[in-house]
Amino acid sequence: MSELPGLDGLLGVEHVEVTADKVVVRFTITDHHLQPFGIPHGGIYCAVHESTASMAGQVWLGTKGVVVGTNNSTDFLRQAKNGDTITVTATPIHRGRTQQLWHLDSLNQDGRLIAQGQVRLANLDQEIPAEVIEKMTRPAGD
Repeated sequence: MSELPGLDGLLGVEHVEVTADKVVVRFTITDHHLQPFGIPHGGIYCAVHESTASMAGQVWLGTKGVVVGTNNSTDFLRQAKNGDTITVTATPIHRGRTQQLWHLDSLNQDGRLIAQGQVRLANLDQEIPAEVIEKMTRPAGD
């Protein structure tokens, strides 16, 4: 597994599948993910949802522009625990000329839904370097 830059790297996120129609990532809950009361902080789900949706949206948009998050709505349905492996899957609800809407499910290793969300992205008319697209579509572990 190659280490990702930025917040995803700090959270231990690993890209499992990256396509224009679905992005799947995974991370394991550790002490670093816990809030002061010893349970996973809800912000980790919000952050991973947004970065996963942004990855998916950018791969779909390609070099036609840059995506940015404009809304992130995440519901926390059940508590995960330290050591749980969380798999997050992003699938499109709507992809248009100026915006995209992505659905996200966060499941634990038993397939139980932990959090669910939607992320809205704006498609900005800006150039994105080809090497960034290539990095985003590189298989996990490369």
